[in-house]
Amino acid sequence: MLIEASGLPGLTCPAPAGEHHNVHIALCTKSRDRPALAVPGKPWLATEPVPGDSPSARWQVPVTLRRDASGFDFGGPYVRGDRGDRHLFLAWGSLPGDGTLRLFRGSKLKLTSVDASIIEEATHPGHQLTARIRLTPISGRPALTWSASPAGQGTCGTGCLR
Repeated sequence: MLIEASGLPGLTCPAPAGEHHNVHIALCTKSRDRPALAVPGKPWLATEPVPGDSPSARWQVPVTLRRDASGFDFGGPYVRGDRGDRHLFLAWGSLPGDGTLRLFRGSKLKLTSVDASIIEEATHPGHQLTARIRLTPISGRPALTWSASPAGQGTCGTGCLR
């Protein structure tokens, strides 16, 4: 699966008591397979942080797909939530330089809201599920869109959305 983010918030974000500095956006995971930052007070980690002033961000992660009588279900080290709320999570936080990401906001990419026809198309050979999210909204435009797009490099295996 591919996540493409645009409209990153910048290195400084307003806060009720001042500003957040050295802002980064990271993908949340329970896996220790990639270098990751601790998120104080949370049981998960933040991996592949991207500076908030980058023009865009991109994360490629494995997401497994299972089908049963209840429909689709998603799994993998980057998938969070119970079956009715499966999602990927982008953490917004400050990097103080001590190996942590100080979370102040997040973006939930709900896999359970993806149209079934898009999921079906993404399972075809040479395709992947893609989430495109604009992190700072523009009036009148959706912030998150899902599609099945041509797959990148690497292998995923049966039942995987790349």
